[in-house]
Amino acid sequence: MIVLNQLSLRRGVKLVLDHADLTLHAGEKVSLVGRNGAGKSSLFALLTGKLQADAGDFSPPPRWRVAEVAQEMPETAEGATAFVLQGDTRLMEAQARLAAAEATQDGHAIAEGHAGLAEAGAFDARPRAQALLLGLGFGSAQLDAPVHSFSGGWRMRLQLARALMCPSDLLLLDEPTNHLDLDALVWLEAWLQRYEGTLLVISHDREFLDAITRVTVHLEDAKLTRYGANYSGFEAMRAERLSQQAAAFSRQQDQIAHLQRFIDRFKAKATKAKQAQSRVKALERMERIGPVLSQADFAFSFREPGQLPNPMLVMRDMVCGYRLDEGRDKPVVHGITRSVQPGQRIGILGANGQGKSTVVKTLAGTLGALGGTVTQGKGLAIGYFAQQEMDVLHPESGPLEHMIRLAKQVSPQAREQELRDFLGQFRFVGDMVQQPVGSLSGGEKARLVLAMIVWQKPNLLLLDEPTNHLDLTTREALSMALNSFEGTVMLVSHDRALLREVCDGFWLVADGAVRDFDGDLDDYQRWLLEQSRERSRAAATAAAAPASGGTAEQSGANRREDRRAQAQARQKLQEQLKPMKKELAQVEARLATAQAEQEAASARLGDPALDGARRAELGRQLKALGEEIDTLEGRWLALSEAIDQATAEAAAA
Repeated sequence: MIVLNQLSLRRGVKLVLDHADLTLHAGEKVSLVGRNGAGKSSLFALLTGKLQADAGDFSPPPRWRVAEVAQEMPETAEGATAFVLQGDTRLMEAQARLAAAEATQDGHAIAEGHAGLAEAGAFDARPRAQALLLGLGFGSAQLDAPVHSFSGGWRMRLQLARALMCPSDLLLLDEPTNHLDLDALVWLEAWLQRYEGTLLVISHDREFLDAITRVTVHLEDAKLTRYGANYSGFEAMRAERLSQQAAAFSRQQDQIAHLQRFIDRFKAKATKAKQAQSRVKALERMERIGPVLSQADFAFSFREPGQLPNPMLVMRDMVCGYRLDEGRDKPVVHGITRSVQPGQRIGILGANGQGKSTVVKTLAGTLGALGGTVTQGKGLAIGYFAQQEMDVLHPESGPLEHMIRLAKQVSPQAREQELRDFLGQFRFVGDMVQQPVGSLSGGEKARLVLAMIVWQKPNLLLLDEPTNHLDLTTREALSMALNSFEGTVMLVSHDRALLREVCDGFWLVADGAVRDFDGDLDDYQRWLLEQSRERSRAAATAAAAPASGGTAEQSGANRREDRRAQAQARQKLQEQLKPMKKELAQVEARLATAQAEQEAASARLGDPALDGARRAELGRQLKALGEEIDTLEGRWLALSEAIDQATAEAAAA
């Protein structure tokens, strides 16, 4: 277990921990909560040995393997799967030992090296790495794409997959959900629930914490307080604790006042001097209960819109997508015909890559529609929160410069002091209003974008992942502001608590279309899990599905024509799949043979009568078989994906 005993830790002049005590038991799943800047990441650095305690004792378990998500953005041409594989430190160590043995031609060491590879799970490591990538939202075509071809958010997913790949006793996750869509978030929850080691996670997603943790550690005023509950339980227990402390403080203040009145009244009287002096000593000995200090929570509100057009937006056969450099159009979502009314609260759902952000960008006007029309109501004022805040911010400019530039467009009469006061409501005070945005934290950038939106007095809010980098307090302030907003809200978010609290209806972006989702978020999570299984069932479903019958009015000739067309389509599909299925069968057969040869060679290595030359030869054979198996497994995965995709497309048609 992990034990902190009277531990103190400083970062510069700031006291992060002051004689803090904490015990975490093996296998516990723990959330670390506290305000931004309280020192949560510093505690992680202490656990990984990057920081040393200034006082007290810290005793990590010996020989524990610790895994964490690296924060630097990798810049390499290495493939995604190979990059994630390097997170398996045990496998990397086994490969290094084997390489050293082969360099010295030590037959016995080569044999031990191959045995070490088997113990490290080398023969199924590549499929395990690819399963992590697929679960986190990568497509099959991206599994071997170079790391530098991915955007920043996707590279952080690669770092997360690499941390999960590491065989660890302690897993440290600092805001792992920031760059995940809801489908990847649901998958990660399921993975972490199965994780057998000790988990310590920092997150501002309350539903994520409730789903995976059973212990909450609160960092406040340089002290650590352990609660035996998930986040919701922690909130209830802490509220009760604060209530009891407030009551005890009030009672003690009454007692102190009573004693002080007696002392003040009788300290000058000789007959009562002894009693007065005893009460002075009682006051000095009294252990004072601290008051419940209510730190100022962040709160804001959207200004009342000047008008509410009805309808706000009207879409007719709208096509959303991108115009490529060579002039071709790449449609992502098409045929959108619907309207947006005043006062609606719409949550936009959809699996990763289906086009949620593309739809929002098109409605916001940052992308032009590729087809159809989108008509804005008269007087429409859009407030757009981009998923990447820097899309609307200038890194070299400070918050005040951003507001001055915005005010010239929206309200030219605004004075600088008025803008400074307004920024103060969003915690930008003093010299901070001049600080370049590029040097601000993610949460500070998000607050600045919110401030800029509020100033514009929008009547339609288009919010694409607004909670990335926001702490729980700011998320709650955003939820309250949205609920009191009189205009219309369209929200893309992986924060289920925000979606539940704000939205009263959902759109689903899937299969290139937008439709109403008839259900709640629990239904949607079940739908996501079902979608992850759908490809494996697609072939059987397509084969077993009966030919569709016609309506009562449809003639027998039409039904026969339908059946003939369906039969032709099935025959065409089988002809298309035949060479892939044949190759898949050949790959499976060779894979089974290679694995059998591998097992036999591994067994022969255990023969003590083998000489060094024979051991070395067997080692080389095992290495060649391992490489062949890796290649075969990769080809098997690619063929299976291609067959599933072709079958699913045929079934959808």
